[in-house]
Amino acid sequence: MAVMGVQMVVTLLVASVMQRVSPHYSLARWLLCNGSLFRFKHPTEDELRALSGKQKPKAKKERRINGIADEKPLTVPRDIDLHLEATPVTAVDALVLRYFLEYQWFIDFSLYSTIIYLFTEGYYCLVDAHNEINIGVLWCLMTVLFSIKVLFTMMQHYFRSEEGGERSVCLTFAFFFMLIAMIVMIIREEYLEFGLEPGINSICHNLEILLKQRGWLLSYVSAS
Repeated sequence: MAVMGVQMVVTLLVASVMQRVSPHYSLARWLLCNGSLFRFKHPTEDELRALSGKQKPKAKKERRINGIADEKPLTVPRDIDLHLEATPVTAVDALVLRYFLEYQWFIDFSLYSTIIYLFTEGYYCLVDAHNEINIGVLWCLMTVLFSIKVLFTMMQHYFRSEEGGERSVCLTFAFFFMLIAMIVMIIREEYLEFGLEPGINSICHNLEILLKQRGWLLSYVSAS
C-alpha cells in the first residue's frame, strides 16, 4: 500500500467489487425492477376469441377437406370487455429493452464513482495528501465522458429513425440549453461565483511544486 498509495488501492478494490457484484446486485436493475413499475400481460388468442365470441379455428386437415386454403387473421371488436392483468416488471422483462445494458452499466459505474469520490474527499480532509493526484476527480471525469457517450448514442438512434418527433425534441432542447448558456454568460460575476479561481490557483501552485521537484520548471520557464 505504501508503494501504490491508498487511493490506488481503494480504486482497484472498488473496480474488483464492481466487476464481481454488479451482475448479482445492481442499483440500476433495482430502480426498474423493485416492484414499483408494472406492465400488462398480453392476452392469449383463446382469451380474445372467447371475449369476441369466435370459435377456435379448425385443424389443417379439416380445412383442406372443407376447401379452405388459408386461415384468416384473428380480428377482435374494439368494444370487448377486456381486462389486462398487471404484473411487476422483472429483470427478464427489462433485458429486452433497448439500451438497458448501457443504462445498467452507467448507473452502477456512477454509483461506484461517487463512492470513490467521497472516500478521496474524506481522505484529503484527514490526511495531508496534496502531493497525490485526486483519483476521485478522474473517476468523475470518466463518468462525464461515459454519460456524453451514452447521450450521443441515443441521439444518433433518434436521428436515424424515420419519425421526426424525437429529432425535433433533441434540437429543441439543444437550442434551449444554448440559450441558457448565453444568459449565464451575461450575468455579473458576483452572482455566479463558485470559487473556481481559488481552486485553479491551488492546482497551479501544486503543479508548480511537483514540477520543481522533478526539475521541469526551469525548462518550462526558459521555453516561455
